[in-house]
Amino acid sequence: MPFSHHSHSGQFCGHAKNTLEEMVQTAITRKMQVFTLTEHMPRDQDEDLYPGEADFHTCASLFKNFDDYYREAVRLREAYASQIHLLIGVEIDWIRPSSQQLIEGLFEKYQLDVFVGSVHHVYTIPIDYDAALYEKARSRGGATDERLFADYFDAQYEMLEALKPPVVGHFDLIRLKSDDPERSFATWDRVWQKILRNLEFIAKYGGVLELNSAALRKGMSEPYPKAEICKAFLAKGGRFVLSDDSHGVDQVGLNYGRVLDFVEDVGIPTLCYFRKGEETTDERFRGISTSTVSLSDLRKHAFWT
Repeated sequence: MPFSHHSHSGQFCGHAKNTLEEMVQTAITRKMQVFTLTEHMPRDQDEDLYPGEADFHTCASLFKNFDDYYREAVRLREAYASQIHLLIGVEIDWIRPSSQQLIEGLFEKYQLDVFVGSVHHVYTIPIDYDAALYEKARSRGGATDERLFADYFDAQYEMLEALKPPVVGHFDLIRLKSDDPERSFATWDRVWQKILRNLEFIAKYGGVLELNSAALRKGMSEPYPKAEICKAFLAKGGRFVLSDDSHGVDQVGLNYGRVLDFVEDVGIPTLCYFRKGEETTDERFRGISTSTVSLSDLRKHAFWT
């Protein structure tokens, strides 16, 4: 059962392309059966607007944008219910501890199915936007990748403890703009121990890691997270879902074949997917639960033909 638990559209995300409906239509064309809509959460501080974003958005307009997204997502879920299983969610962003109040306010206002818990900032500075901002964050943290990585995983742990996200987004995103994105995390013991701590916590509360194919289209040899992290999580009884983190119709399901080969090489026997039904996995999201599919059954699906 091909699925994605992380996607964006140009209609509601400034760095994406295509409308939300075009994204859904493409997922249907590519024979996906579960597709999760996860536009970015709004931000409530002007300093958190990305470079150039203030030219077309304010914090107030970001909240309206999310409101518009939710209404359109509900419409699409109803319009395409017979063709695809759409879940309505949000990708949250942990920028500072006060992010928790903003995020929980979204859960209260909207009837969401799931959310992706992500960290894109360290010291409130974006670490995946461009090399200049990554360098700004690295300089703030002592001018080494090792220190920045350690602080990233501490920020992630703070987010995990506060929110317990059902899906943990691009777990090792911090490597994207680093000096060596292919470097083994285990070469830095302090960083590796923080990774193991975070993985242990996720496994204990029942969260899942997304296998995010976006890392492949950005030039890395492995998806997020790297194989060494996946193996460590698997050893703790951890579970995984597939995500394309698509930002346009050309990225829906992109590189899934490579991800499936990666899954086989790592030794992950089954993948999870979220679905709406009678059972509930997380009391915050009534009627949403997870199912599993074996790698062998997944390879037989029409998506791969």
